[in-house]
Amino acid sequence: MSLTVVGSVAFDAVETPSAKRDRMLGGAATHFALAASFFDHVNVVGVVGDDFSAEDEAVLTAHKIDTTDIEHVAGGKTFFWSGRYHDNMNSRDTLDTQLNVFETFEPKLSEASKNAETLFLANIVPAIQLSVLEQCEQATFTAVDSMDLWINIAKDDLLKVIAKVDCIILNDEEIEMLTGEGTIVSAARALLEMGPSIVVAKQGKYGAGVITKEGSFWVPAFPLHEVSDPTGAGDSFAGGFVGYIAAHPERPITLEVLRRAMAYGTAVASFNVEEFGTERVARLTGPEIIERVKELAAITQFDGDQPITLRR
Repeated sequence: MSLTVVGSVAFDAVETPSAKRDRMLGGAATHFALAASFFDHVNVVGVVGDDFSAEDEAVLTAHKIDTTDIEHVAGGKTFFWSGRYHDNMNSRDTLDTQLNVFETFEPKLSEASKNAETLFLANIVPAIQLSVLEQCEQATFTAVDSMDLWINIAKDDLLKVIAKVDCIILNDEEIEMLTGEGTIVSAARALLEMGPSIVVAKQGKYGAGVITKEGSFWVPAFPLHEVSDPTGAGDSFAGGFVGYIAAHPERPITLEVLRRAMAYGTAVASFNVEEFGTERVARLTGPEIIERVKELAAITQFDGDQPITLRR
């Protein structure tokens, strides 16, 4: 089995209330691929400039991630983003965005990437997502991420993408913004009518939910004593979630598989925020993920069938 992700490979500069990094490896495709590589073979499709070194690429290839389809543009500079997090670590200000080679990104997919059974379209221009979808006819599970910018300026193209994918992953505000509904549940139900069979609502430090026509499942974020850097947490979550589904190719996907996928996505994301950028996930091990999933299960389970006499 194999999984293809199309999206940004970037450098980030991040400042939090306690520390900062002036340059570190980032990008949606990078964070997603590292997380998903624990579950399946991953092909990354992206673009970088001359400043993207062999050492940077080795962060991916050390996890047996296929970087054949990362295009290297001679004389170009890699996408760069800079941000500062507020004290609550759940909101941030963008200080600088330099698209560089990413501005003219036209994904070039090898046959291996085109023929992957699972496809994840990270947060890029919806028209590009649509083009990639049309090339990946063999995929049995397709998922997409997006953001408020595309809802505002490219909604028609985004709706075309949504109509063709199996799963859409957005944060709660984006789901409500896209549908015009006032609650996550009603907004997710509206999205299910647009084409996908699975909606994942990310809620940052509060957790996430998965909604289908058969039911829903909600999981809290894993409780941590300290959060160093939330950058890439959503993409790491998506990598764990989609990676788990890719490793379980039975179709249709059951709600039980989705429950476990949510748990694994949550676990990987919790490691991501413990350190800056890719630092923690790059040295993460499978047994650590499994142990954290067990901890997550222990703190979220209870017996709801125990009888009790209520006063009224």
